[in-house]
Amino acid sequence: MKPLFSLDSTLSSFAIPIPPDIVKIRTGETVGEWVDKERKGRVVVVASTTTLEQSISHIVAGSALSDLPAIVIVDEHGTPTGMVEPYQLMTAFVVLTQNQSALLRTLMDTMSEAVTIVDSRNVVQHWNRAAETIYEIDRAQVVGTSLDEHFASESIRLLDALRQGTSVQRVYHIPRPDSHVLINAAPIRREGEIIGAISIEQDITELVRLNEELAHTTAHLHNLQQEMSRFQAADDPFYAIKGHSASIQSAIGSAKKVAQTDATVLIYGESGVGKELFAQAIHQASRRHEKPFIAINCGAIPAALFESELFGYQGGAFTGAEKKGKPGKLELAHGGTLFLDEIGELPLELQVKLLRALQERQFYRVGGTEPITVNTRIVAATNRQLEQMVADGRFREDLYYRLNVFSLEIPPLRERREDLPELVQIFIHEYSVAHDQSVPRISPEVMQALFEYTWPGNIRQLRNVIERLSILQENGVILPEHLPSVIRSHTEPTHVSLHTPMGGTYAPPTTTPPPIIRPSIAIAYPSSPANEKERILAALERTYGNKKAAAELLGVSRGTLYNKMKKFNINEESFKWD
Repeated sequence: MKPLFSLDSTLSSFAIPIPPDIVKIRTGETVGEWVDKERKGRVVVVASTTTLEQSISHIVAGSALSDLPAIVIVDEHGTPTGMVEPYQLMTAFVVLTQNQSALLRTLMDTMSEAVTIVDSRNVVQHWNRAAETIYEIDRAQVVGTSLDEHFASESIRLLDALRQGTSVQRVYHIPRPDSHVLINAAPIRREGEIIGAISIEQDITELVRLNEELAHTTAHLHNLQQEMSRFQAADDPFYAIKGHSASIQSAIGSAKKVAQTDATVLIYGESGVGKELFAQAIHQASRRHEKPFIAINCGAIPAALFESELFGYQGGAFTGAEKKGKPGKLELAHGGTLFLDEIGELPLELQVKLLRALQERQFYRVGGTEPITVNTRIVAATNRQLEQMVADGRFREDLYYRLNVFSLEIPPLRERREDLPELVQIFIHEYSVAHDQSVPRISPEVMQALFEYTWPGNIRQLRNVIERLSILQENGVILPEHLPSVIRSHTEPTHVSLHTPMGGTYAPPTTTPPPIIRPSIAIAYPSSPANEKERILAALERTYGNKKAAAELLGVSRGTLYNKMKKFNINEESFKWD
């Protein structure tokens, strides 16, 4: 007997053909008998459309089970304690099956995912309400028919489960030109034999739509930024990166050199340091500056959608409808630069596909059969330690070496505190213009608190704090109470004078409050390494060789001071104090 999946299956779908002369039925009777050579038995007469569920009542009514033995239950001593007649046993089986069938129907109709169950011949046995909604096909039209009648057979993933016995998990697919789903499909096995297959499909059409809107908005923003770059700093694409500290200038210098090549660049840096600014500047300074700059955030896009975002897709494959599909980011960046932000967030299974595309310089769209060849420069960025991830098996070693052709490290804000006055001045002017107000003054206590804070969110966090201060300022003055609590709590009382960036004027300690700092005051920066060395020596002499105090006076971290002392060959014999 073939596998059955529903009590609604009719008896005619699995009845054995017989010659009519072996059955004897009196006119008007619903019971009779059959005789075939030496075999005979009682029969109950039903219509060809009778279902499994309906047949049990006919059998019981016809007493067709009277010739079968009953079941007797005995205790541990062998004493009979109960009896189950054949019709009771049959009834129990039917009730159990009916309850399970009702449970299955309720479960499937409650699910938000589309559920399809087919038998070994690819005939639909179950089709829930979500499937009706997604595919706009009524249950009555599809149940009992082959799935091939409704969809193109070459793209039905259930056929892979039926024919090859393979399962798929969260595979992105386009069943119709205007719908997107994630498919989970698996074969149904009984004692090792495939008797059918089940498919569960999650509708992600709205998610894809929102993601495409975000991608279009982001692309438009990048285009505007590129246009601004042409007008504001055609001679220097790195104009948007602010700061005169040695560390940031060193990073800019390295970026300018690699920009002239087509080498793959891997940018390291904490969140908020401006990795995308560097990527855009490298593109604008390269020979590809007239071609597109396309960015994709590997951590912001769901893993199931990343493949289609990167490689694009061929539309209409599931229904056979013609559609051009959608090009992926790699295809859109042809001739230009593709920026892979947060590359460390990319799942392992997608790392393999990205590596293959980078090695072969060609790829296939999702659902496509024709290879697409591209000439795209790759710039990647991460705030994670990829070397450790490689050691832990969370990032492919071959992909790491493919991306790490030229590494560029962006220093965090706490390691270039001498840039704080310039950044504060830029942001305070920017938000004053945006809020249509005069430029506020910043009290010395606020500047000192800004210098002492460690800035885990770097430039992005500083920008947000300055916007907050420009909003909360009173009578044109920014006071300590306007600072976020996390910065106020971080600030400790100190007797050291206000932190002055290298190149500023060192004022002796005083008990009188220093004048309020106006953001419009120009900050003088060291014009040569010799001048910078002299200021480090002056700070060490002023603090009697106390490196921590000297670092605070210079407005840099102690680690940065040690690095600069090593750079300029400064030791304790290089300075003196009385």
